[in-house]
Amino acid sequence: MQNNIRNFSIIAHIDHGKSTIADCLLQTCGSVASREVSAQMMDTMDIEKERGITIKAQSARLIYHNAKHEKYILNLIDTPGHVDFSYEVSRSLKSCEGALLVVDASQGIQAQTIANVYIALENNLEIIPVINKIDLPAANPDSVKQEIEEVLGLDCSEAILVSAKTKQGIDDLLEAIVARIPAPKIDNTQPLKALVYDSWFDNYLGALGLIRIMEGEIKKGNMVKTMSADKSYQVLGLEYPHPLHKEPTNILKSGEIGILNLGLKSVTDIAVGDTITALENPTKEAIEGFMPVKPFVFAGIYPLDTDRFEDLRDALKKLKLNDSALQFEPESSIALGFGFRVGFLGLLHMEVVKERLEREFGLDLIASAPTVVYEVGLTDGGIVLVQNPSELPPEQTISYIKEPFVRASIITPSEFLGNVITLLNNKRGVQENMEYLNQDRVMLTYALPSNEIIMDFYDKLKSQTKGYASFDYEPIGYRNGNLIKLDVRVAGEVVDALSVIIDKSKSYERGKALVSQMKEIIPRQLFEVAIQASVGNKIIARETVKSMGKNVTAKCYGGDITRKRKLLEKQKEGKKRLKAIGKVEIPQEAFLAVLKID
Repeated sequence: MQNNIRNFSIIAHIDHGKSTIADCLLQTCGSVASREVSAQMMDTMDIEKERGITIKAQSARLIYHNAKHEKYILNLIDTPGHVDFSYEVSRSLKSCEGALLVVDASQGIQAQTIANVYIALENNLEIIPVINKIDLPAANPDSVKQEIEEVLGLDCSEAILVSAKTKQGIDDLLEAIVARIPAPKIDNTQPLKALVYDSWFDNYLGALGLIRIMEGEIKKGNMVKTMSADKSYQVLGLEYPHPLHKEPTNILKSGEIGILNLGLKSVTDIAVGDTITALENPTKEAIEGFMPVKPFVFAGIYPLDTDRFEDLRDALKKLKLNDSALQFEPESSIALGFGFRVGFLGLLHMEVVKERLEREFGLDLIASAPTVVYEVGLTDGGIVLVQNPSELPPEQTISYIKEPFVRASIITPSEFLGNVITLLNNKRGVQENMEYLNQDRVMLTYALPSNEIIMDFYDKLKSQTKGYASFDYEPIGYRNGNLIKLDVRVAGEVVDALSVIIDKSKSYERGKALVSQMKEIIPRQLFEVAIQASVGNKIIARETVKSMGKNVTAKCYGGDITRKRKLLEKQKEGKKRLKAIGKVEIPQEAFLAVLKID
């Protein structure tokens, strides 16, 4: 029976129909009754369904009877499409023998498609090209086939043409999965070796792991251990995965996938990419490729109501149970009060976490500008990692500052090429390659500083290309940068939450934009308020919020002019004293508005 197992994944760019094809396979194999059918059954979060994206990968065990009435077990291992979750994608693909490459018949290859195909090729997977949405009026399957062959070098002579919406071609796809994807290598005699490719938190059972058995077998009641942490646990339960109803089992054998319950209290105890083995007869080598998940983007998150700081702490702890990539530590800001410095995998991850905190825990939050980790070399030879501009050492002690870079792949229609190159040059990009995929589309490869893409790069790219460009990136290490810290001073005091680390050549225009924006937002006081942008002690831009006029001479009806002058002098003295001791309250909207500055 184990020779009739097929482990496969679906890889695609966002919105190319991956979740819809997964739903079709579930329905066609009879894994869900007609009354249980809903859109995006493999997506469990409301945010996933609203945005049409997969954030948390799901798996399902399907029973399929082919044309010859032979029974097959198809293990569908769904993967997230977004670049922020590429490590999860790599672990999921490590658990498969094959992959369905889904490409939209009207849009062709996009940037993330290429990135995920390369991960699949590294793992020696059998890739079946699937051209989806062939029912659309703009569909051009032949052109897409040619593009896949030229760009990726995959043979498309037997590509499967489907429409997940109308279910056309789904039966052909199932037959292709059975015929073309190889069965897993079966070896039940070796010691247990299982790969954890996903984990999540269940309110009743604790942290659960999705595992693929590479060698050996695992039984309920066995003692096992995790190889990275070297901790041992008893197997409390095993199940076959399904998005709606799980099926308990007492044993998982080589080649199978299943859900492992060890009674753990946090997903950090069962890390994605870790190897599970038997306690008494362990395997000699762990499955290669494991690495702890590292945050890529950092931001301060603060409650709008400062009394809800403890509620925010509890909410982050609960979210951390489900999301091992989330890292946070308390921090305080003079302007925003008490909050947390939170590490994320990327901007989408940051958006999703903030939205979940607000929805699921009823919090009103404000996030500071996202930053990356800088490597700062000191004059005494030491090296410090800085993720918050306020942590930057004094200027005279800094020898150099290195910033993280990414290699960005952008696919754009050729008519927008000039716009995209101008945008990349403005973001300090260095061109590495330019390749025409066909006469209408171009692929650009650029090295870009990470801090240039974390704010609004994706939005600008979409607006410059009318939404047609696609974008993908991978970290490529640190490079030297001509970087400085830019501060904003309000009434002479530095507002720490508005400090940024920025390229020196952009400091003047950024400083000017900051103070101009702040001038519009800060309410007028009874005294003049100076808003300044500074680098060290040097002021590079300034705006002044005029004082509120109060007519102190209104009560004087005629009389000697000296009486009016005396009142005006008294007012002048009062304003001078106010300016020295007065405090300026900075409204919360100021921080939101500053995030939108180009």
